[in-house]
Amino acid sequence: MNGVEILGPVVGLEGARLLGPCVLGHPSSRPDEQPLVLGPGVTVRAYAVLYQGATLGAGVHVGHGALVREANVVGERASVGSGAHLEPGNQVGARSRIHSGTFLSSAIVGDDVFIGPRVVFTDDPHPPCPRYLECVRGPRIEDGASIGGGATLLPGVVIGAGALIGAGAVVTRSVEPGDVVVGNPARVIGRRDEMACFAGHFGRAYEWEDPSCPPSSSS
Repeated sequence: MNGVEILGPVVGLEGARLLGPCVLGHPSSRPDEQPLVLGPGVTVRAYAVLYQGATLGAGVHVGHGALVREANVVGERASVGSGAHLEPGNQVGARSRIHSGTFLSSAIVGDDVFIGPRVVFTDDPHPPCPRYLECVRGPRIEDGASIGGGATLLPGVVIGAGALIGAGAVVTRSVEPGDVVVGNPARVIGRRDEMACFAGHFGRAYEWEDPSCPPSSSS
């Protein structure tokens, strides 16, 4: 199958699109690990590595060279970009988009979340703590939030629904739903539903999320 290496049990091969070479069912260090599960219509691109114990929902796309470790659950129609690295134990909701080069660790990501390229999720409050596994706390991203490229999220922060994190921000504390934050450390500069559409296509940015608002006549 185009250089596909199957190193452990895989469920759903018959319904997946495999654009090898890639590695499926890579062994985990965990005892009694479950199979790698691929939902219908999953696409796996060249040089990706998927471990045993990961579950990918229907229609998930995995980019070139991505790494998805054990105990990851990726919801239907989500995407994992090229070179993204998912450490064990992430939960990613439906239709969420993880761009290239992003690093996730112990994160909970809701539905319809946008994560820009090279975003870093951290989960160890005091590295390298010898009791790390007892206090690991990854970030939680609620539905519809957007994280700009190059942002860093510290352990345990909660990004509220619909919040917007500016590119390069370092998020050291939780963000309320709908807030816009930028900088290092990140600070609130406004509300997402008050932002202008600089191109003039909409009356305001993110207006398209409201089906009752038609595009501006200037578009």
